[in-house]
Amino acid sequence: MDSFSSLGKLLVIGGVFLLIAGGFLLLLGKITPFGRLPGDIYYQKGNFTFYFPLVTCLLLSILLTLIVNLFLRR
Repeated sequence: MDSFSSLGKLLVIGGVFLLIAGGFLLLLGKITPFGRLPGDIYYQKGNFTFYFPLVTCLLLSILLTLIVNLFLRR
């Protein structure tokens, strides 16, 4: 029964983290042109559009790595 309790706590903590991260990304999208940075690949021809946010993914990766390292450092 104890394993269900710890699994439940883990799911609640993960859900709260995802809620905070989602809210942060929504606010970031309204404040900055995040997602439309120079270096993001955007190709449009006719009715076909291809968009790959390469630089945005790199910046998010660096930012999340720094945040996780701050919280998990001992």
